Amino acid sequence: MQIRLEHLKKTYISMTGPQESEVHAVDDVSLEIPENTIFGIIGKSGAGKSSLVRLVSMLEKPDSGAVYYGERRVDNLSKKELILERRKIGMIFQNFNLFSSRTAGKNVAYPLEIAGAPKEKIRAKVKEMLELVGLSDKINAPISTLSGGQKQRVAIARALATAPGILFCDEATSALDPNTTRQILSLIKEIQKKMNLTVVMITHQMEVVRDACESVAVIENGRVVECGKVKEIFTNPKTQTTRDFIRNIASSSDSRSGDIVKWTKKSGTFLLHFIGEATGEPVLSRMSKEFNVSFNILAAGISHLPDEDVGYMEVDIDGEDAEIARVEQWLLENKVKVQKI
Repeated sequence: MQIRLEHLKKTYISMTGPQESEVHAVDDVSLEIPENTIFGIIGKSGAGKSSLVRLVSMLEKPDSGAVYYGERRVDNLSKKELILERRKIGMIFQNFNLFSSRTAGKNVAYPLEIAGAPKEKIRAKVKEMLELVGLSDKINAPISTLSGGQKQRVAIARALATAPGILFCDEATSALDPNTTRQILSLIKEIQKKMNLTVVMITHQMEVVRDACESVAVIENGRVVECGKVKEIFTNPKTQTTRDFIRNIASSSDSRSGDIVKWTKKSGTFLLHFIGEATGEPVLSRMSKEFNVSFNILAAGISHLPDEDVGYMEVDIDGEDAEIARVEQWLLENKVKVQKI
């Protein structure tokens, strides 16, 4: 199911000492999220991404603007219509939101019980969903006995029990270790294909976007500052916020081979992006032999996107202005995208 946002706005009142102030959490956001895809919404803490997803998932109403699921407007529904429409979406969260007093199976059964499904259908669906997430042997397991990854699998099974067309994942991997995060992302990708879901992933981790999403919107100060295919964002980030996200993959706790390694706090003067086969070519070595310039590499690495590798390099290039201009053109001709910092 496609999601379309038109000029969404949401303002909250915040107390700053004795004074009230307005916080424009969502500030005129328009966005199209294609159906049957995994779409990322990334932003730093306080950027407005969680406020945005509360509007998109119908947990709150916008002050102005409109939210469409397909051709149906959903932000202005009556209370009764809203309850029915919410059954078409699933949500998973960072802290799992499971009932500790219920077993894994009973947690998955809960939304079906609320919807008034027959007991036989509930039993069959619970079994099916737990098999889908690889926990068929945990149907009677108390939640307290499960690991963090298993709890998130139960949460995914519960979110999908009502056969939604949209799945919202709000920081769904933030509480998990890197290895478990990769397993959960792989599971979500597999389920998305099987069920033809529209998945919206809200995150502050660029690794999640890199490993799972097809497209991404970058949020800053309540606005979308950049949006596009993940490969395009990685190879040609247009804002400093996006560049920071890509650079900060280096300081992630995920030490998987291929991540960006940065060995100085100093920033370079150029960002170089190598695509596909260019990631394995000795481009800078050839450049130094052909031009009267010197270079210093400050950070480098390869991001393994689903369809292609993208190399990242932060460098200083020193020389005469005219010579550096020739270098920039030469790099472009050799399939290296160049950005000045």
